[in-house]
Amino acid sequence: MTSVTSLTDLVHQRLSDALASTLPEADGVDPLLRRSDRADFQANGILALAKKAKANPRELATQVVSHITTGDVIQDVEVSGPGFLNITITDKAIAENLAARYADPARLGVPLVDHPGTTVIDYAQPNVAKEMHVGHLRSAVIGDALVQLLEFTGESVVRRHHIGDWGTQFGMLIQYLDEHPGELDHGDAQVTGEEAMSNLDRLYKAARKLFDSDEEFKTRARRRVVDLQAGEPQTLAAWQKFVDESKIYFFSVFEKLDMEIRDPDIVGESGYNDMLDETCRLLEESGVAEISDGALCVFFDDIKGPDGNRTPLIVRKSDGGYGYAATDLSAIRDRVFNLKATSLLYVVDVRQSLHFKMVFETARRAGWLNDDVSAFQLAFGTILGKDGKPFKTREGVSVKLEDLLDEAVQRATAVVREKAEKMGLTEQEIVENGRYVGIGAVKYADLSTSAVRDYKFDLDQMVSLSGDTSVYLQYAYARIQSILRKAGEARPLAHPELELTGAERALGLHLDQFSEVVADAAKEYAPHKLTAYLYQLASLLTTFYDQCPVLQADTQEQKENRLLLVDLTARTLHRGMALLGIRTPEKL
Repeated sequence: MTSVTSLTDLVHQRLSDALASTLPEADGVDPLLRRSDRADFQANGILALAKKAKANPRELATQVVSHITTGDVIQDVEVSGPGFLNITITDKAIAENLAARYADPARLGVPLVDHPGTTVIDYAQPNVAKEMHVGHLRSAVIGDALVQLLEFTGESVVRRHHIGDWGTQFGMLIQYLDEHPGELDHGDAQVTGEEAMSNLDRLYKAARKLFDSDEEFKTRARRRVVDLQAGEPQTLAAWQKFVDESKIYFFSVFEKLDMEIRDPDIVGESGYNDMLDETCRLLEESGVAEISDGALCVFFDDIKGPDGNRTPLIVRKSDGGYGYAATDLSAIRDRVFNLKATSLLYVVDVRQSLHFKMVFETARRAGWLNDDVSAFQLAFGTILGKDGKPFKTREGVSVKLEDLLDEAVQRATAVVREKAEKMGLTEQEIVENGRYVGIGAVKYADLSTSAVRDYKFDLDQMVSLSGDTSVYLQYAYARIQSILRKAGEARPLAHPELELTGAERALGLHLDQFSEVVADAAKEYAPHKLTAYLYQLASLLTTFYDQCPVLQADTQEQKENRLLLVDLTARTLHRGMALLGIRTPEKL
């Protein structure tokens, strides 16, 4: 791996040295360097430094400029306004930077973090015996992108899918099937996957209806929960069958989402059963939790109900049953002490924010979370329909995730088919690209919005070739591949001696920012920062196309230089999209 020092870092160091040479007390002061529309970079740090040193900022800026070496990296520095520095980079430095990134095809010069830790990411949490709906999309897509980003930066990542596979609903479902065995009879046919889950989902709803209306059935179902918790063989075998069948279905949905879900990473609520009693004992003995009305509770002075009384986190119910809190706290213990996590990341609906706030605070009081181990909930917003209301079917129920994905692929395939003849695509390529475009469109629409915000689900816009869509980025990548195929014997090669046009410089400087953007997106758990970068990259590429012929360049050297520029752009698009879990077809 070749780590490439970015132009930003090179300029930052030159400015820091110049500041220290001008004022010894300025050694280590941040010059506040940023990209600028007025020049390649602008430094604003002199204003604060001048105020502290009681100096004229413009005069101080002029002195700093006199200590800056120009010629190799920095071409020109201009004092602007009250003391800003406008900095222009040499064409040679840009070209050499691009060549160094191009020489590292695997990482494009992106460095690994200095002190990686271990992050456990809790995401993609479907429920056993229930169909996945549109509400499951965001946790899966955002979580998968963060796994890719963190692993790429060097973090050790442990994936966890905390599926709902325990509790009252299973006693209810098992008891119902015992009493209505014919309702799951498929004859001789072995039904698996989506159809099997649809049947289970239907039976769950029937069982829930009976549970809510029949007190005697409710009593029998609750006894069955006790049997399940005690490990009664027949009950446990029925439960295991539900779990196994559900996993087959989960894997089929995640395969459609083009996501890798590994069986060892699925550790549901049942996986922490053996820890629940000890978790409660530790909390009670340490004084973190207390008995209130027969339940084991944790109270918080700043969390109160409408009546003004403190709202507790119930760890163990008054009937001896365990709440979600007991499972979540046991999971924290497992992740911290067994998996040796330094960070816990939960990609969970914003509606569970209060629950996790209380769980995290309880874990901190117990000493399981501390300065060395942090926990964070990436609380995501809601997917809305075109009407701005939560996305539902006309009947008012949640949209099945598989139905949504199938429709996205159908729409995208139609778009691909329209251009298939011009691109010479085979039927197999049309089908494959339709899948990549459709699933990519769904993922990108989700990831291009800050996780905390709601967004409208509009398939027509998502599969559009124009605007901020994954299709636009995929098309930009495929367009470059077409150019490279037509280049014949000409090969990408850097020519630092050439003068660059404005469009070449803009594209080159943006490519240099890839390392910084990837690092920020990973550190801040913000994949939308990467989507914004990639969209701007594709937009700059479009401007470059309009202004800079590649195959018809004026000289062979210019052709080779531009081939390197577009090939590096393609590699950056490909790598960036892969970090988002999106494919980039060679032809589109």
